[in-house]
Amino acid sequence: MNSQLPPGLSVYKRTPTFTEDSLPRGLSADHSTKESVWGLIRVEEGRLLYMVTDPRRSYREQLLLPDSEPGIVEPTIIHRVKPMGRVRFHVEFLRSEFGPGQA
Repeated sequence: MNSQLPPGLSVYKRTPTFTEDSLPRGLSADHSTKESVWGLIRVEEGRLLYMVTDPRRSYREQLLLPDSEPGIVEPTIIHRVKPMGRVRFHVEFLRSEFGPGQA
């Protein structure tokens, strides 16, 4: 996918590691992050399909692997994931390290 993180972001939260069995139902359905919140989907083991389904973007799919670039989740953009067999992954959430008006 062609998304790139803007400069000045830092990780503020990380999910637990999910598997194909522990994947929260909400992650496999269309959902989005809040305004100004980016995400990085990092696969630890196996394969995970990351799909951008937002009507404001072209439909895109990215197969995420342990040695591939992470999936980049843009703020408010609708997306979902689908395990492709056994998988272990987590999501890191990022936001600007600067407060409003400090960038």
